[in-house]
Amino acid sequence: MSIKLCIAFICCISFTLSAQDFQGIAYYQSKTTIDMDGFGGRQMSEEQKRQIAERMKSMFEKTYVLTFNRAESIYREEEKLETPGAGGGMRFGGFMSSFTGGPQYKNVKESQLLQEQEFFGKQFLVTDSLPALKWTMESETKQIGQYLCFKATAIKSVDEMDMTSFRRRDRDNEEKKEGDEKADSSKTNNPIAEVEVPKQIIVTAWYTPQIPVNQGPGEYWGLPGLILEVNADRTTILCSKIVINPQEKQEIKMPSKGKKVTRDEYNAIMKEKIEEMRENFGGRNRGNFRRN
Repeated sequence: MSIKLCIAFICCISFTLSAQDFQGIAYYQSKTTIDMDGFGGRQMSEEQKRQIAERMKSMFEKTYVLTFNRAESIYREEEKLETPGAGGGMRFGGFMSSFTGGPQYKNVKESQLLQEQEFFGKQFLVTDSLPALKWTMESETKQIGQYLCFKATAIKSVDEMDMTSFRRRDRDNEEKKEGDEKADSSKTNNPIAEVEVPKQIIVTAWYTPQIPVNQGPGEYWGLPGLILEVNADRTTILCSKIVINPQEKQEIKMPSKGKKVTRDEYNAIMKEKIEEMRENFGGRNRGNFRRN
């Protein structure tokens, strides 16, 4: 039996979405691993690495809630008390704590993506169209909880300011290619210049036709079933719980707070602030960021 016929069969025996008020809630655990060696970790002891990794856990291990219907969804971080001392004592941690992602809204019928974003005390409403990933449907299946899931893969272009994909720049390889034009990494005082983001990554998604909506966590969507797991570069997002048609209906409200900007405009603002951080770091005026 082909993948399409198998999916169609599962959809026929799964619950119906005919009700206008259909809704679901899915809970996801998101975890991003960081290459400590790539960020100066080679000079650290194992104990220092462990301590820093523990401090960064609150930034790279999060729980999200996706509230969805057939056309819309809202994806937000689950609120929880911060662990005392988490992220403290680190310049990078201080920078990341000033970068707070708010609710993310998707409308798959209108191909609309909205995200509230706080950056250094300012509120923005980032507007974008939904990324149209070209999914390749695979025959591999696996069970996630009570749901039979199918595998799909795609090549995704990475946002240049996606901090979950930051990695140390390969200076040695660049110098071999371009001679002495590139500055030696040991001579620069710009930590941002030492990192880069890959232009593309391979995304693996696992979706279940038993919940036939083309929604998923974050910006992921476009498959014939709810996406329950995503593996993208160093980030894994896994669904831990699903509630279908909860007794108390949840409002899926389009975000509206903040200055409305496009993704490109928002990235430009981030770059400006990062350059400001670099100047302050080089001038030994650490932690003092100008606010326009």
